[in-house]
Parts: sequence; structure tokens; C-alpha cells
Amino acid sequence: MRVMIMDVITDDLTRLGERLEILEHRVYALEHPAEEASLLPEKAERPPAASVATNEPQFEQTAGMFSVLGKAMLGIAGAYVLRAIAESGSLPKLAVVVTAIAYAGIWLIWAARLPAEALFARTTFAITSALILAPMLWELTLRFNVLPAWATAAVLAAFVMGASFLAWKHNLESVFWIANVTVVLESLALLMATHNMVPFIWALLITAMIAEFAAARGRNLGVRALVALAADLAICALIYIYYDPTNVPSNYSAFPATALLAPGIVLLLIYAASDAFQTSILHRPISFFETGQAVIAFLLAALSVLRFGSSVGGPVLGAFCLLFAAAGYTAVFIYFDRSPEQRNYHVYATGSAALLVAGSYMILPSPWLALCLAFIAILATFGGVRTLHLTLEFHGLIYMAAAAFASGLLNYVYRALVGNFPAAPSLTVWMVVVSSILCYAGADRYPGDEWKQRVIHVVAATFAVGGTAALLIFALMRISEAITTTGPHLIAFIRTLTICSVALALAYCGSRWQRKELAWIAYATLIFVAAKLLFEDLRHGQLVFIAASIFLFAVTLILVPRLIRPGQRSFQQ
Repeated sequence: MRVMIMDVITDDLTRLGERLEILEHRVYALEHPAEEASLLPEKAERPPAASVATNEPQFEQTAGMFSVLGKAMLGIAGAYVLRAIAESGSLPKLAVVVTAIAYAGIWLIWAARLPAEALFARTTFAITSALILAPMLWELTLRFNVLPAWATAAVLAAFVMGASFLAWKHNLESVFWIANVTVVLESLALLMATHNMVPFIWALLITAMIAEFAAARGRNLGVRALVALAADLAICALIYIYYDPTNVPSNYSAFPATALLAPGIVLLLIYAASDAFQTSILHRPISFFETGQAVIAFLLAALSVLRFGSSVGGPVLGAFCLLFAAAGYTAVFIYFDRSPEQRNYHVYATGSAALLVAGSYMILPSPWLALCLAFIAILATFGGVRTLHLTLEFHGLIYMAAAAFASGLLNYVYRALVGNFPAAPSLTVWMVVVSSILCYAGADRYPGDEWKQRVIHVVAATFAVGGTAALLIFALMRISEAITTTGPHLIAFIRTLTICSVALALAYCGSRWQRKELAWIAYATLIFVAAKLLFEDLRHGQLVFIAASIFLFAVTLILVPRLIRPGQRSFQQ
């Protein structure tokens, strides 16, 4: 035993001597720097007790984590002390409320003032602040009835604003995330528990505004989706519950129409302004989240205006749609037209077209709606050809389709070709058919995007051909009614005669003017005539008219390929 003790003492003395020697040489090196390299002994180059030193950082890190957790537990204990004081009533509840909010704020400030390398401590203290504030607000609002709903919502908004301010300078992402998650969850829970939805929706809107501002400055981009989802769900719940004023549950607070209308509009303004700033000023490509959220915000705003905006809600919404469409087209051709990144161009252009159609439907009466849309279709088509913008031609096609639907042309063509024969077409139908012919005739070809141009030309030609065929069938029916009595057999024959004639005309014009899409439609027309013979002529026709229809179809089958063949070489070129 004595030998062992002596060995241990000897080792300790040896290490102590080595350390003293190293210290002597360090002092000497400081006093004589020129002789440091030559006089420093070899033993000084070897760090002593390396095995003991390597364990010190790990031990200190573990001890620091336990220390941080201990401080956090003390903070939670302090919150329980405040809760006990509030429950006992020994102090005024308002004083307890102010103390509790200040207590949670102190922990948040402590978390934000920690150095950058103290990530664990900063996150823990921020979570402690949230765990102090959220349950305390819940009980002060629901159990003790000290805070009204608007005051609790104001505290939540102040909490997220304060956290954002503290986290901004050093980009403390953990503090920002914890504050946003706390406000989102607490607001959603309280708006359903208190049945007082509007104040907490405003807290979510303020949080969304802060998140979008941070995103515009390149900070904390990930939390935007969570905040946006919470705001969307809250406004959806608001619209659902208050959609029918006569069926609102009695335990929900009553609000005026303006209070129910405002959240949806503010949500749209927040995300529209954010997207416009980031794409037009910062020249960033719009993301899929931003595009989808803008669409959702617009739909929620539209529902809010149509439901809570009284009788003028529809026209006002339509006017705003037209205003946004004009702004979108302006941004397309000023900011995004020549940009190498074309996502913004296509997103804004598509959104502008949809807004223009929606706004026109909300403002204009039916006859003027179709005429205006047809006129806009002509302008878009010729403008696209003149400026070499294929997108404008595509929009012209969209406007023409909307005009055909608004005028009843689509229904008229269906009834003229296969349904019960319609009455005389209105002037609006005639004007839309003429407009569709002009749009197709004005569509031109230019280098690039050949298949997209083909799609536009095929669809435009289909509108023009369908409308023209329907009007020809109507004209022939009126002529036949003046000569003889009409019946199903005569109607079936007139339809076959007209469609076969249209197929021959399409084949000739496609070959003559090198319009390949007309040849495609001619072949599609032959398939349609074959189906028509089977389902209409053979069922409703007389033998003479059946024979005549089959003869016409046979002649058309023979002549269409022969008329197209001379232009096939041009098509291939």
C-alpha cells in the first residue's frame, strides 16, 4: 500500500515538475522572444496529460446542458407560482396578468441576448417563454375570465412582433420559429374554444404580415407556409360558420358584416403585395407556394365579398378583378417579358386572363358579356400576332371560349348537330361565330413553339367550324321548311349533308392554304359522320334518306383524301 501511495505521489510530483518547467520556459520566451525557438525544450512541445484534457470539453458541454435545463425548470416553477397567486386572489388579477406577460417576455429577451454559439440555451429559453405564456393566456381567458378575447389576441400579436424584433438583427431563426408556432397554435385553439373568432384571426393576419416581411428580406422563409395555412383555415372556418346568418350557433359571438368581410380581403392584400414586391422589385421567381397561396387568398376574399358584401359585393369584386387583371398584364409586359426566368411571365399572364374573365362575368350582363369577350379575343389574337407573343394568342382562345359559353353558342352547336333542333340563333351567337372565324383567320405562324401554335390553331378552327356548321344547318332547315314538312329523317339528312360539305371544304382549304389543322379536322369530321350514321340516320331515317346519307358519306370518304393529298408535301415541309 505504501508503495502504491509513493508511486502516485511520485507521478504527481513528476507532472507538477513538468508543468513548472513549461511555465518557466514560457516566461523566458516572453522575455527573450529571439531565443524562443532555440531554447524551448523538446518536452514543452508535447502537451502533457492529453487524455485528461480531451474529456474536459465534453464534460463541460454536458454540464452546461443540465444547467440550461435547470434554469428552464426554474422558469416553469415561477410560472406556477404566478398561477397560484392568481388563483388565490391575494393580488389584483390585473397585476398578476401584467407580471405574467412581463415574466414570459423576460425569458424571450434572455433567449435573444445569448451569444450565437449558445443555440441550445437560446432555443430552450425561447421554448420556456412560450410554455409560460401560452397556458397562462389560456387560463386567464377561459378559466379566470380576466382577459377578453381581443386583449388575448393583442398579447399574442405583441409576442410575435417582439420576438421578430429581437430575432431580426442576428437572424435568430429558432426564436422566430418558436414565436410563430406558439401564436399559430394558441390562436387556432382559442378562436374555437372562445367562439370569438375575429380577434384571433387578426392575430394570425398580423403574424402572416410579419412572416411575409421577413421573407421579403430573405429571413425565415420556412415558417411562411405554416402561418399561411393557419390563416387560411381560420378564415375558412369563419366563412363556414357565418355563411348563413340564420344558422349561426348561439354560442358564437355576433359580428357586423364588415368585421366578417375584412379578414378575407386583408389576407388577399397581404399575399398579393408580398408576391408583387418580391417578383417586381426584388426580381425573384415566384414559388409554387406563393402561387398557390395567392389563389387560395383570392378565393377566400371572393367568398367573403360575395357572402358578406351585400348586394354590391359582386360588382365591386368584379371591378377589383378587372383592376388586378390590368395590373397583371402591365407587370407581364413591363417587368417579365424580357426576363430570362419565364415563370413569373406565365403565372402573371395566366392569372390576369382568369381575373379578366371572372371580372367580366361579375359586371357585364349576358348579351354584352359575350360581345365584349369576343372583342377582347380578337384584340388579344391580333395583338399576339403583331408582337409575336404566343401567350396573347392563347389568351385570345380563352376569351373566345368564354364568349362561346356566355352567348350559348356551345349549347346551340350541340343541339344543331346531335340534339333537339334549336330555335333561331340570336344575334349574339352570330357575332361570336364571326369573331371565332376572325380569330382563326388572324392567327399566324412564326418561328418557335410550333406545336403550341398548332394547338391554338386547331382549337380556334374547331370553334369556327362548329359554329359555321350549326348556322348552315339552321339555314338549310329553314329552306326545307319552306318547301316541305320536316321530320327526324329530313333533319338527319340535312345534318349529314352539311357536315359532309364542311369536311370537303376543310380538306380543300387545308390543302390550298397549307393549313394542316383543317385537314385534321376534316378527318375528325369523317369519324363524326360515321358515328352519326350509326346512331341517328339508321334509327330515325327513311330508306331513301338513309341511302342518300350513305352515298354522301361514301363520296366524302373518297374525295377528302384526294383533296388533301396535293398539300401533303407542303405539310411535310
